[in-house]
Amino acid sequence: MTIITHFIDANGFRFAVDEAGSGEHLALCLHGFPESRFSWRFQLPELAMMGYRAWAPDLRGYGETEPKPAGVADYLIDRLMEDVGALIDASGAETVTLIGHDWGAGLAWAFATNRVRPLERLVIMNVPHPAVMMESMRKGNWAQLRRSWYMFFFQMPGIPERMMTASDARAIRRAFHGMAVDKTNFGPEVLDRYALDAQRPGAMRGMINWYRAAMRLGGKMRGPWPVIETPTLIIWGEEDAALGVELLDGTDDYVRDLTIRRLPGVSHWVQQEAPQKVNPILYEWLPGAGA
Repeated sequence: MTIITHFIDANGFRFAVDEAGSGEHLALCLHGFPESRFSWRFQLPELAMMGYRAWAPDLRGYGETEPKPAGVADYLIDRLMEDVGALIDASGAETVTLIGHDWGAGLAWAFATNRVRPLERLVIMNVPHPAVMMESMRKGNWAQLRRSWYMFFFQMPGIPERMMTASDARAIRRAFHGMAVDKTNFGPEVLDRYALDAQRPGAMRGMINWYRAAMRLGGKMRGPWPVIETPTLIIWGEEDAALGVELLDGTDDYVRDLTIRRLPGVSHWVQQEAPQKVNPILYEWLPGAGA
């Protein structure tokens, strides 16, 4: 199934969107940090074969999506949810399944909780529910605090941007290749793609501003967190160097209909590293657009 790239005007932005498939049932895939729409290259054709129109946009501040606002407040979760809602509206889809990884999953959690638009299904990959994460930190989960050191480093002005893009974005390359257990899908051409996207004008600042806005401003990332009624699937690579698997505990307090699939021997980059495991789970759990 062919993936095509086109540009969608929504909420004052021109979003670069990769698309596979067609129809009125949208599967909207939200990438994380420091990724881009390219991170869903293995899932878009699979979702299209299931009957979905699968979209993967470069989110605000990332890749070829423009403009890239400079202000921290521009990346508040409230504004990011508006982007997702506007993309759904622009699609004209009648039914929506929301799929997110890493920061895209954090955004998906907030979007589903706040019921910004109706969702048929929610799929989360390797990010805990925000309320569970905050409670874990409050209780002094020192192992997770150590894993999350970079979130605090990102609060510094200017220095993180310079460090992440130095030497042809060597730190970006290392984030993928270094953390992956199976490095097969992170060859030089893949790392080049992410390094290029991170070095676009204003991109690295925008990408890091997601963290700054969350920690400094909070917005709806601080709750309240009513129970999500949308059927929800979590896929979690157990060898995640950034987020401990113990952060799954307590998720069922916030989700009425929850399914969890844990993948041993798979890193944080779950959908890229192990599409041969992730895609069959999606095929089994999602009803398909024709259901």
